[in-house]
Order: sequence, then C-alpha cells, then structure tokens
Amino acid sequence: MSKLDTGFAVAGSILCIVFFMMTNLITSPDYIWFLYPSFAVLCWPITVIGIKKGGQKQLAYFYSAAIIVFLIVENYVQTPHYPWFLYAVFPILWWPILVSLGQKAKTLTTALAGSLSIILYYVILNLVLSSTYPWAVYPVFAVLWWPLSVYHAQRKTFFQFSIHGSLWITLFFSTVNAISTPHEIWAVYPIFCVLWWPLSMYYFSYKKNSRKA
Repeated sequence: MSKLDTGFAVAGSILCIVFFMMTNLITSPDYIWFLYPSFAVLCWPITVIGIKKGGQKQLAYFYSAAIIVFLIVENYVQTPHYPWFLYAVFPILWWPILVSLGQKAKTLTTALAGSLSIILYYVILNLVLSSTYPWAVYPVFAVLWWPLSVYHAQRKTFFQFSIHGSLWITLFFSTVNAISTPHEIWAVYPIFCVLWWPLSMYYFSYKKNSRKA
C-alpha cells in the first residue's frame, strides 16, 4: 500500500468531515449530528494506516475501545437515565479477544466459552435492567448458532446440522410464542417453513447417494 493511498484516505476523510459539519451547521444547527458520520469516516484512514503497518490486532483493540467510548459518551449525553450502552459492550469486547486467539478462535471450546459467557451476560442484564419481559431469549437464540455451526462444520455433518438447527428454531419460535402471545398460536407458520430445510437436505443426500450407486 503506497503513501498515495494513505494520503488520499486522510484527505478524503477530512473533506467528508468538513462537508458534514458545514451541512449540519447550515441545515440544523440546533442538533449536532455530524459527529456520527464523522466517526465512521475516521475509520477509513485509520484502517489504511493499520493495514499498512500490519497491525490487525491493534486495529481490533483500537476500534473496539473507540466504539465503546463513543457509545458511553452518546448514552451519557442523550439518555443518561438508562445505561443502554451495556447491551452492546460485551459482544464488542469479543472482537479483539477472537483476533488475539488466532487459530484457537475457530475451535469448539472457544465457541462454547464465548456463547455461554454472552448468554450469562445478557441474562443478568435482563434480570437487572428490565425483568418485566424475558428478552434474553433472542440473544440466546442467536449466539448458540456459533458452537452449533462450529461443531457440525468440523465434522462435516451437514444433514444433522439441518435437523438440529430446525429443532433449535422450532424451540425458539415456540418459546417466543408462549411468552409473548400465548393466546394466539402463530409459531406453527415459521416452523412449517423451517421443516423444508432438513427435507431438502435429505433429498439432496438421497439423490447424491443414488447417483453414486
């Protein structure tokens, strides 16, 4: 990567920030919104410089810290009465952790440790900050795909993955249906669609094996 690329990134980001600032001051001076796109634009030259120097780990550390600080400041300025930044902090911290682990980040042990820690974190947040509704089921559903995918990818058991994935999706929709609208049974509709996943995988495997025979 040449010096021209770095200079272009720096100059381009400065011009964009100046443009955002002028537009903000001209159109809506009562609300300072140019900081948001400026924060994103600054990632451009920082990334170029970081890649040039081979500092991928340092970039992960810097970006995760910068994003967390940005969210904390935004939370304090806009809505100081509710600490919503906590919902985003822990997953962001896993970015530099996974980069630091290198090849170990691809292991099932890391996937299990990461998913269980994230689940525990959000369950505690759910109980402490908003215990009226068990919303933790949503991040739990999302994060458990991590170890499930790693497990089957390592063993190349794709048909079994479709079965386990379908069961997990069925359990998720059934749970959401039960806790959100127990008086109306709607989970059967997405569950019916999900059943086509293992059926199509079975048909593909059957056709593949029949051709070999």
